[in-house]
Amino acid sequence: MRALNLNRETPTMSRPQAKCIGILTSGGDCPGLNAAIRGVAKPAISDFHMDVVGIEKGFRGLVENHARVLHLEDISGILSLGGTILGTSREKFHKMPLPNGEVIDMTPRAVETYNRLGLDCLVVLGGNGTHKAAHQLTKHGLNVIGLPKTIDNDLAETDFTFGFNSAVTTAAEAIEKLYSTAEAHLRVMVIELMGHNAGWLALHAGIAGGADVILIPEIPYDLDSVCQHLTARRRRGKWFSIIAVAEGARPKTANSSEEKKDKKPKKKAENGDSLTDADKGVSTAVAHAISQRLDMDTRVTVLGHLQRGGIPTPFDRVLATHFGTYATEMLAAGKYNHMVCLRGSEVTSVPLEKVAGRTKLVPLDHPLIKSARLVGTNFGD
Repeated sequence: MRALNLNRETPTMSRPQAKCIGILTSGGDCPGLNAAIRGVAKPAISDFHMDVVGIEKGFRGLVENHARVLHLEDISGILSLGGTILGTSREKFHKMPLPNGEVIDMTPRAVETYNRLGLDCLVVLGGNGTHKAAHQLTKHGLNVIGLPKTIDNDLAETDFTFGFNSAVTTAAEAIEKLYSTAEAHLRVMVIELMGHNAGWLALHAGIAGGADVILIPEIPYDLDSVCQHLTARRRRGKWFSIIAVAEGARPKTANSSEEKKDKKPKKKAENGDSLTDADKGVSTAVAHAISQRLDMDTRVTVLGHLQRGGIPTPFDRVLATHFGTYATEMLAAGKYNHMVCLRGSEVTSVPLEKVAGRTKLVPLDHPLIKSARLVGTNFGD
């Protein structure tokens, strides 16, 4: 591999085949990021003889030129490693915060770094915000390929994102563990899961863990319906229940004080992640209402960042690897400004403009909702 000068000035250009690529991870971390980095970099270096530059700290690293050449030894042994060897951040180049609190547009600096590194394409691993920002870079003449990652699975144009299956597994295992203590103490256990405005994680984990009630943002809930369901279970001798709540779930009406409180927009931490126990969010409101109305012993568990961490599942390792190697084949073919995606059992790609600014929500007629209802799951409607 030829020696790489990280400071040479090279104009932005498109080539039939990429010779030098950058790769970064942006947004919240999730299992599978390292598998995807390996999936891109290993064939890029070994089979297509490309130079691979790892850009650290997400888009901030692109602005500030935190870059290093990646060699095969750098990506050895990272397939099952959680987190990301490149680091990540939620900051975007067009809204870069300064130490004094000012937020400025640093797009020209991002473009300058891309050119200085002599990149033919930038591979970005991220979710909604990352791909929206990546699309903005294409308008400035940069070549970009996106890989879809998010535990929320809410990225448009792909059936699944890597990181989602690992988060579902973590959440389902947590629900299973709560089941035994709920049964032992005859309690209602409310578990709050991530998901922002999409209920994919709560839906999948709730079904996998056998939750009795699943509350997702797409189906506004009615506490009367939830309480009636729990009462009916109690009459059948089921004195305990599990309720899986997506962090973005919202009530159908605001008749009670608990529902009015829940109606308020959910707070966010400074780093963009959801606040946990201290914010007294939707799970606390639901638990309080159940306790008051039914006089049932109720407890809340906010799973929080545990859903993001740990070893990726085999499914996510395979998916991230497949996404990564497909992206490298696109680089070799000179096909840019697309996001790799999964359609059914096929890995393919879609133009970035079809992804940017779009969110994939759970359709109300989704087969999994029907399946959950058929096994007696209540959605609060």
